[in-house]
Amino acid sequence: MRSDLVVAASKVIPEPPVLINLVSARVKQLNNGRSPLVRVDYRMGAADIALTEIIEGKIGIADKAKEA
Repeated sequence: MRSDLVVAASKVIPEPPVLINLVSARVKQLNNGRSPLVRVDYRMGAADIALTEIIEGKIGIADKAKEA
């Protein structure tokens, strides 16, 4: 996992526990065969892909307060 991606993703999702849960859930999906939502370099691991998806706004956390 690249630290520069973690720093960039933490600017999008500033709460560390939420970021960890989102990355973990997406890594599980990717490892179970889901397709990446971003262009993948052969050197990228599942966590790097998940972090890049967060940085590019492809995945995120739904705000329940806005939905209500």
